[in-house]
Amino acid sequence: MQKPALILTNVLLFIITSLISLILVPMEAYLHGFDAVEVVACIVLIWFSGLSITAGYHRLWSHKAYDAHPFVRVILAIGGALALQNSILHWASDHRVHHKHVDNNDKDPYSAGLGFWYSHIGWMLREYQASRYHNYDNCRDLQKDKIVMWQHNHYLAITLSANFGIPLLLGWLNGDIWGMLLIAGVLRLVIVHHVTFFINSLAHIWGKQTYTDKNSARDNGILAFFTFGEGYHNFHHIFEYDYRNGVKWWHFDPTKWLIRLLSWFGLTYSLRRCPEERIEKARVEMQLKRAQQQIASRPDAQLLTERVQNEYELLLQKMSDYYAVKKQRLDAKKRELLANYEKLELDFKYQELKQTLELAKRRWLEVHTLRFA
Repeated sequence: MQKPALILTNVLLFIITSLISLILVPMEAYLHGFDAVEVVACIVLIWFSGLSITAGYHRLWSHKAYDAHPFVRVILAIGGALALQNSILHWASDHRVHHKHVDNNDKDPYSAGLGFWYSHIGWMLREYQASRYHNYDNCRDLQKDKIVMWQHNHYLAITLSANFGIPLLLGWLNGDIWGMLLIAGVLRLVIVHHVTFFINSLAHIWGKQTYTDKNSARDNGILAFFTFGEGYHNFHHIFEYDYRNGVKWWHFDPTKWLIRLLSWFGLTYSLRRCPEERIEKARVEMQLKRAQQQIASRPDAQLLTERVQNEYELLLQKMSDYYAVKKQRLDAKKRELLANYEKLELDFKYQELKQTLELAKRRWLEVHTLRFA
């Protein structure tokens, strides 16, 4: 079967920018060096354009995980154009198809099932998806967004202005236009390209399936460090409407932190979070599956299976009781419905259930990791 035609614009873009980064940038560094202003400008623009993709294109527009003030949305739209990954509308359409048909080699635009190269960059080099882009039916909500359509209709002008105008202005102010163009323009672009492409490729190959094994997405803290928090990809693929990817407070997720920080100033709002109980249940279910797989080959498999299953069901019951009272307690506080003695009684019950849940979790840890005699 003949391969689809090459997309020459994309092929030339990736080749030229890569060659400049691999040849001209090192030459300039050796012959003249880059000063602190140029290095800082490169780092700042990497973060600006990268976060515009993760916080803007991805979590804001593709998944509607939160909403934002028009000023923030305009800034993210410009930053997304600076990242040079097509318009919001086009990018979000691709991404929604990816989530709907993840790992389906015929329908997922960057299916990991077709290999690292394809999911990383190959899918953009040929007309694999040419027949899909006529009306963006899966993004009708975004077609009503004036900022999205402004960026889509003027994408070429905005992206050229951002990718040339910002480095040129900074270079003129710093007294070295060529150096700024190389490091804050081209090198920055190549780094952001491949860092964000890793989310489609490495994040479906390298890491743990913490919450689900129904797709190839993985959680990887190392990858999260380089992808602005997107490395917690297994979580994202099961709870895609959560504004967080790194759900734990210690997870490195600067995109989450940015969205949360802006909410303190009223610039982002309606932040969506998956209920904690659902997250915990998904995690425990995966632990059960792994324990069952480990037990299957042991001579005492039947006995161990019964024990693991009993502890699993006990833990789920304790979780259900705890989260029910937790919700009741929060609702009562919000509505101020209870008398003082009723509040004290509810608080006592909450603390009691919290302790029993912690005990059940410790027992479950011993059982699902097979750390018992």
